[in-house]
Amino acid sequence: MTPFIGGLVLLAALLHAGWNAMAKSGGTPQYSIASYRLVSAICCLPLLFLFPLPLVASWPMLLASMVIHTLYYVTLSKSYNSGDLSQVYPLFRGLAPVLVLLGAALLAGEYIGSGAMLGIGLVSIGLVSITFAGGALGKISSAALGWGLATSVLIAAYTIADGMGVRAAGNPFSYIIWLFILEPIPIGSWLLLRDRARWFGYITKKPGKICAGAFAAATAYAMVIYAMGVAPMAMVSSLRETSVIFAALIGTLLFREPFGRQRIIAAILVCCGVALIKILD
Repeated sequence: MTPFIGGLVLLAALLHAGWNAMAKSGGTPQYSIASYRLVSAICCLPLLFLFPLPLVASWPMLLASMVIHTLYYVTLSKSYNSGDLSQVYPLFRGLAPVLVLLGAALLAGEYIGSGAMLGIGLVSIGLVSITFAGGALGKISSAALGWGLATSVLIAAYTIADGMGVRAAGNPFSYIIWLFILEPIPIGSWLLLRDRARWFGYITKKPGKICAGAFAAATAYAMVIYAMGVAPMAMVSSLRETSVIFAALIGTLLFREPFGRQRIIAAILVCCGVALIKILD
């Protein structure tokens, strides 16, 4: 992984932490997520004329990713509604890189060195350890734990689908644009049928926040998809999930939340893991 790609993914992690914090803080994550994706899709429509269609070989992964993302948005909303951000976010983001490592090996034949695997393991242990801070894991409701685990599996599934898809698309930007256009169709259609008035009310009340969240969400994942086109999926996933540390820093600096000993330990483990990934990849 080149320094440029590594820096790109770390910037994506920072943006990812930002939009997740905004989605959780609004109290209605399903509206936030659907709104972000709708704005991203609208912004991508003019770009259809600038890039060719993705190659046929990438469309099964593209459609699979659309379905998986839809399920992910459901479980993500349920996770945020069932548990605290500091509990569920480190749990599902921390488990995902290990699942991507296994899935990439099984489905894409992608193997990495033992040193980089150790680095990914350290990153995951560091992130998940935040969930254990102060015995917090025992305080998580069974619903939050279940939704969090389901979310981690779906994160790994769409990551692998998009990693394989962008490599088969012929042009990474074609894949990214079509994914962003197709992605909001299922969740948007569901909200239009079930909760149109409340969703539109949310959009009209918070247009600035929605535009900022849409920019952060779309830019972050576009960077990640591009990176997976040229670097191992497990490494990209692991660097991306450092967003948990960024989220903790955002909470400390902006909302005066205590960083705490466990988060310091987690940050050290994550930094060591990232260093191993960079040195031994």
